[in-house]
Amino acid sequence: MRFHADQLQVLLVFVKDDSQCKGFRKACEKAGFKYTVAPEVQTVLTCFLAANHDIIIIDHRNPQQLDALTLCRSIRATQLSENTVIVGVVRRRDGEESVMPLIHAGFTRRYVENPSLQACYVELLQLEFGEVRSQLKLRACNSVFTALEKSHDAIKITGEDNYIQYVNPAFETTVGYASGELLGKELAKMPLNEKKADFFSTINSCTKMGKAEKIMDSVHSDAPTVASQRRHSSLARIHSMTIEAPITKVINIISAAQENSSLPVMEALDRVLEILRSSELYSPQFEAKEGDPHTKDLIGGLMSDGFRRLSGNEYTLSTKNLHQISGSLLTSESLHNIPPRIAEAMENDDDWDFNVFELETATQKRLWKPTTTPPNPYHNSTHAAHVLRATAYFLCQERIKQALDSVDQAAALIAAAVHDLDHPGRTNLFLCNAGSPLAVLYNDCAVLESHHAALAFQLTAREDKSNIFKNVERNDFRTLRQAIIDMVLATEMTRHFEHINKFVNSVVKPLAELEESEGSESNSCDVDTMLRSPENRTLIKRMMIKCADVSNPCRPLEQCIEWAARISEEYFSQTEEEKKLDLTVAMPAFDRNTCSIPKSQISFIDYFVTDMYHAWDDFVDLQELLQHLDNNFKYWKGLDEMKLRGIRPPPEPK
Repeated sequence: MRFHADQLQVLLVFVKDDSQCKGFRKACEKAGFKYTVAPEVQTVLTCFLAANHDIIIIDHRNPQQLDALTLCRSIRATQLSENTVIVGVVRRRDGEESVMPLIHAGFTRRYVENPSLQACYVELLQLEFGEVRSQLKLRACNSVFTALEKSHDAIKITGEDNYIQYVNPAFETTVGYASGELLGKELAKMPLNEKKADFFSTINSCTKMGKAEKIMDSVHSDAPTVASQRRHSSLARIHSMTIEAPITKVINIISAAQENSSLPVMEALDRVLEILRSSELYSPQFEAKEGDPHTKDLIGGLMSDGFRRLSGNEYTLSTKNLHQISGSLLTSESLHNIPPRIAEAMENDDDWDFNVFELETATQKRLWKPTTTPPNPYHNSTHAAHVLRATAYFLCQERIKQALDSVDQAAALIAAAVHDLDHPGRTNLFLCNAGSPLAVLYNDCAVLESHHAALAFQLTAREDKSNIFKNVERNDFRTLRQAIIDMVLATEMTRHFEHINKFVNSVVKPLAELEESEGSESNSCDVDTMLRSPENRTLIKRMMIKCADVSNPCRPLEQCIEWAARISEEYFSQTEEEKKLDLTVAMPAFDRNTCSIPKSQISFIDYFVTDMYHAWDDFVDLQELLQHLDNNFKYWKGLDEMKLRGIRPPPEPK
């Protein structure tokens, strides 16, 4: 194991490039260290988070110009600084009383000012072979123990005397004891639960066996087609997704245990997996006893929301009414008599790269007409048109057409159009912190999404000529209405990862496993049945509108940049209003004067978009979108690196 970095990185925080700063710069060059000079306090934290320097040297000689103690505390507040060495440069006349404030602030050591090259060079060498090397060892140990903690295999570490020094969570589960009960004791003298130990041993062996079998299969099989290569790699990526929820881990353990089980056990575990993949794990499915009308009425009247339940909380619509409803939603308005300029802007509207900004210009921003004043930079009708277009594009894909019926499609298009209706240009957290009427009305829960859906139906009921549902029968309208509301509420971000996990575990993984088997006729029927179940159709629709809602990073670069600028402007405005109203700032990074748009985009793509779009691509097969996503991510990363190095970025593409 290597306990040294290839090239140590040093961050020099000096307001002025004086002789002391120059001494450390030359010493870094002599020692072969990579260094960065940060003359502005507001850039220090951003610079450190981007490069994770091994050493930070902060000028503490003039507290009026640079508050080194506060800056050090800010750096120490970040998780990355745990193994960073921070040095404070003090004046010669500063006595020993300056030591304790430095220690309390988080400094590792102090350096009494001496600008000579030799003194600075010796200081850096002492740091390299002292504190830095120790911190690198600690960092390596932390990485090892993090890997052990996350390992699914049971692991223990004992000393030469066989006394236990460490056990990971998997080992605790295996033997049935907590770590506190095991540390310092001999395992041989502990009464273990043999059945539990055997069970987890079987799971580990099954997992390893499965991996070995797949490796052997790939060695002995004939050259696979491009499609099969992609299918195998997709399945591997699905199973390695990092957004595992606790229920996901349970499902994976059961799936592994199935591989080495008898047929009756396998069938029983299949049923268990089917239940675990349902949407409502804790909602019982009541069935009143025959001849007990009172219980039946009580269950129906008190515990039902008026929809006929098929299973879990999914709603069904009689197939005989599908064509009738889709026909009754059609309007008599014609799109033939539109101005030529708008018609030209609408050409190629079935192309993913369709530019909605050209349509916005052609309509002279009439798309922006809001009920709020002034119009929002981002959450306006142009965004609604953008999401509607993305949803329509997804609906044209073969996999989606295989899964969704015409009513699903109508619900999806309506939900996309209204999903941000009457958006105030502020986040849910802002509205809750401000105690807005909407937050009070909706009890601080999915405030905006509830408002968008409610207002959409209020508007349709306001005038007969705008009521697109007026020809739909009451029961069918309630089913359609529920589908629209469910999709709009799915755009609320607090349940983002929950929606992705449900989609991956209930749709993508089972589908991939079915398609891994031979393509028999019965297998094809199984795929259709799985895709068209009410539960899975709901999950597909939720995932579809979520991907459409945040599709900006998957667009051509010039569109991606424009959307990034618009959402940033909206967040800047919110931050300014929060400060003006003395509210808690929901997103401090979005300060107009200090925000790095490239960093915000990198974080958004990394945290929210990448895994979701890979899961969506595994289901729908949209390589073009992933290519845009990859290109745009590289653009933002490159732009960020150029800014950190002080290189003037190239002009934005037109």
